[in-house]
Amino acid sequence: MSKDFIPAARPIIGAEERAAVDAVLASGMLAQGSEVAAFEQEFSAELLDGRHTVAVNSGTSGLHLGLLAAGIGPGDEVIVPSFTFAATANSVALTGATPVFADIEPEHFCLDAASVASLITDRTRAIMPVHLYGHPADMDALGALAAGRGLRLFEDAAQAHGASLHGRPVGTFGEFAMFSLYPTKNMTSGEGGMVSTADDDVARRLRLLRNQGMERQYENELVGFNARMTDLHAAIGRVQLRKVLGWTATRQANAAYLGAHLEGVSTPAVAAGAVHVYHQYTIKVAAGERDRFAAALKEEYNIGSGVYYPVPNHRLPSFNREVQLPNTEAAAREVLSLPVHPSLDAEDLDRIVSAVNALAKAGA
Repeated sequence: MSKDFIPAARPIIGAEERAAVDAVLASGMLAQGSEVAAFEQEFSAELLDGRHTVAVNSGTSGLHLGLLAAGIGPGDEVIVPSFTFAATANSVALTGATPVFADIEPEHFCLDAASVASLITDRTRAIMPVHLYGHPADMDALGALAAGRGLRLFEDAAQAHGASLHGRPVGTFGEFAMFSLYPTKNMTSGEGGMVSTADDDVARRLRLLRNQGMERQYENELVGFNARMTDLHAAIGRVQLRKVLGWTATRQANAAYLGAHLEGVSTPAVAAGAVHVYHQYTIKVAAGERDRFAAALKEEYNIGSGVYYPVPNHRLPSFNREVQLPNTEAAAREVLSLPVHPSLDAEDLDRIVSAVNALAKAGA
């Protein structure tokens, strides 16, 4: 196999990121400092219409602290999708609250408002949709449901930097929202997360919770965590932030190319008014064929792919819930994410199209 392997995802780290890290190392200020503060301000201005932003050491920490800052705890229920990474439900469970698993709608793989409505009890406190794969959840329907039932709305925007719905950025709909900065996301800080909120009190509690409960050293106001972002990570993130919208445009162009040329598979749909940022370009392959299809892409064509997610959260050993979520189960059997990252060139895209079309025609 002579052609280079095309990975499913590829972090882009260049000379500017390395120089930014070197500058922090030379400064001697490595922990949370001026780089973190600047990164928070710039992230807010670029992606969140000026909302408060609080940098933390991971996306999971961001969800966990966001929920705690919003007052979620034991006895509460938070409705979440089962079809997502486990951190969404884990963060709820870590507060002592109970994650309640709802189904997704089949077109965009995001939380289904009708399923959510059927699960509301007198213990339900909040709804936390995930903007999965970079496509906005149906915040119109979910927001109306939350408002009508007196519930709070949070956002897991881990995969959705720069996505929007009807011109409004994701991360500005809920009481708080979390963006992941893990290496394979559309932008990275090496590791980390960013939490946004329009609520002054939630923002202050977030800052306390990430720093051992302190605003001033040794004046611990509450029991907190060490969830700080370092200046090293923030320096990388600041450089990446200057590039992410350009990278997103390339992802969207690559996705459009695949959508125009792929045959025999179900390509991603985009809702009216939605801007999809294609953290993942996720197709559906006929049930029973997906795993063979992915294996053949790698073995015969040297092309990587990913299955996000093969085991829904409700069936993980950590939760093991007996619930009926038919759209979730179907997606877990059928989804396959293809490369659309910005480092692809025209030849790579043509290789992906040719391989997928050949496999689809042959029935994998």
